[in-house]
Amino acid sequence: MKALFIGGTGNISGAVVERAIEKGWDVTLLNRGNKPLPAGVGSIIADINNEASVAAAIKDLHFDVVAQFIAFVPADVERDIRLFKGHTDQYIFISTASAYQKPPVNLIITESTPLINPFWDYSSLKADCERVLLDEPDFPVTIVRPSHTYSEKPLVCVQGEKGPWQVVKRMLENKPVILPGDGTSSWTMTHASDFAKGFVALMGNPHAAQQAYHITTDETMSWNQIYQTIARAAGVEVKIVHITSDDLAVLGEHYNYRGQMFGDKAVPVLFDNSKIKAVASEFVCTTTMAEGLTKATLNFLASPELQVEDPEFDAWCDEIIALKKF
Repeated sequence: MKALFIGGTGNISGAVVERAIEKGWDVTLLNRGNKPLPAGVGSIIADINNEASVAAAIKDLHFDVVAQFIAFVPADVERDIRLFKGHTDQYIFISTASAYQKPPVNLIITESTPLINPFWDYSSLKADCERVLLDEPDFPVTIVRPSHTYSEKPLVCVQGEKGPWQVVKRMLENKPVILPGDGTSSWTMTHASDFAKGFVALMGNPHAAQQAYHITTDETMSWNQIYQTIARAAGVEVKIVHITSDDLAVLGEHYNYRGQMFGDKAVPVLFDNSKIKAVASEFVCTTTMAEGLTKATLNFLASPELQVEDPEFDAWCDEIIALKKF
């Protein structure tokens, strides 16, 4: 069974590649060749945005599965339809669980929950991509909606443009960190190795044709608990300053916190994973959030190459926290 992954070296896709190879798939990555390839995979060096070059590269090729990890706007999937129609038996599009209705009418989210997120362009554009794909006659699409998925570094709630390191660094320096609301909003984080079990089980699965699935753990923790777990792994006590999402939307306009908070992180949700479990018997999450966050934090602390400093965000935090005190 042959699979072509567009991307394949990221947080989610890297775990999926590893799992697919374990399951005996012949995996080829289509990317620009800027990152080292995982062991045991083939390669097509091309820029997916250069449609003509990709068309030439796959002209005589056929894949059982094409998995698209880096499409974000409708034009991306319209291009993919032109490229891969007739060249694959299944096209898997990575959407996002943040596309679901915000705020939700029902706390429990199923795949039939409407895709209505007016707060975050990222989410609404992913939903638009889904509609384009499902409206295309005879294009064999499967849609996968991950929520927060992590592996080598922990995920945080309020961060700058350069990632989570500055939040963890503030904890290490005994400086307060910011959370929206009162920090009790429940959230789900799924370890990439567990997500990959569900994803690979959908590859080549006839039940997945023209279907959408979210793939998450069933476990939830509050953001307060998540930050306490990260701090505990780092061997420090965490100081949390709670700021309303309304205030973050205004004070963090530069970081688009309105979209991220109201459209995702500050909205409590619980995912019903019965649909993916019905077609993927091997999808069982075995990494608890506490265990996974602890391992990810320890790896983060031991990996200087992952620790990208963000002095601008650090100064912004100090400024906002100082305002909070008065």
